[in-house]
Amino acid sequence: MNHLRFLFFVLILISPCCLQAQKGTKERIKIHSKALEGNLIGDPADRDVSVYLPPSYNANPDLRYPVLYFLHGFTDSDSQWFGWEDHWINIKDVIDASLAEGLSDEMIVVMPNAYNSFKGSMYSSSVTIGDWETFVVKELVDYIDTHYRTIAEAKSRGLAGHSMGGYGTMRLGMKFPDVFAAIYAMSPCCMDGEVSINEDFVKKMESYTTLEQLKDAPFFEIATLATSSAWAPNPENPPYYLDLPFEDGKVRHDVASKIAANRTLYTIEQYIPNIKSLEAIGLDAGTNDYSITTTTKKLHELLESYEISHQYESYEGDHLNRIAERIKTRTLPFFSENLRFE
Repeated sequence: MNHLRFLFFVLILISPCCLQAQKGTKERIKIHSKALEGNLIGDPADRDVSVYLPPSYNANPDLRYPVLYFLHGFTDSDSQWFGWEDHWINIKDVIDASLAEGLSDEMIVVMPNAYNSFKGSMYSSSVTIGDWETFVVKELVDYIDTHYRTIAEAKSRGLAGHSMGGYGTMRLGMKFPDVFAAIYAMSPCCMDGEVSINEDFVKKMESYTTLEQLKDAPFFEIATLATSSAWAPNPENPPYYLDLPFEDGKVRHDVASKIAANRTLYTIEQYIPNIKSLEAIGLDAGTNDYSITTTTKKLHELLESYEISHQYESYEGDHLNRIAERIKTRTLPFFSENLRFE
């Protein structure tokens, strides 16, 4: 009897802590992309991808899981986000904490490395940077479904991202509702904007003539090159194989129109039927996130005007300071509620 009491006492003590202490595992793999082969800037077609496997993955070999594809932001990488190097966020720790606190359910989380010569692919497609849309929605999804125990159907796939990744979430989500059932855009960038002619900025941009200069380019300069490489490619204009939206101090309206045609708020109404077919949509931005808080609210209002059900929140914060908390308490629970589990 004493032994039974002792065993019962031990189980009470250790069971909760062991359950809470369980953590997922991470691995970094490399996937070859046919879609990225031959890009004019010469970026590798072999892409790093970080994968989070939930705590029960190895212990339950018959169980299959939904997959959340998470897209990182501009100048970032999967290596930074997954804690392979120090960064402002470690999404593995965030997922583990969300599970430990009972806020979300177990799922596989996948993040491709979209850092390229221009420090960000915009998750778009051009001859200059390669076909990132096909890589993410076709090649990456097929690889994960083939090599991991996924529930290989759209209703069990989610797509989320932060900043450039939030833009990519809206871009790919509204184009491919047959691949992802639920989407969540966090502080999505690049949803509107016009070409502003600043003489000093234009002169600086026109001084870029070598690939080496890209490495040390300041944020707004490399961002201009990145958007142009994705949305205004020019195979006859080396070494960057792109057109800038200005020349000799004047706006190039033909190029500016190409770039504008990829801004979410200018294109989304072409995809309203696709968006309506999504199971769930979430978006948020911090009130101190400069223009992004304004454009995210505009997107919210546009969805409302079409009577499209969605989750929207404008919260106190900036572009970075509460993202980990938001993923733990909002984004992961959102997908736990809106994806299909076994």
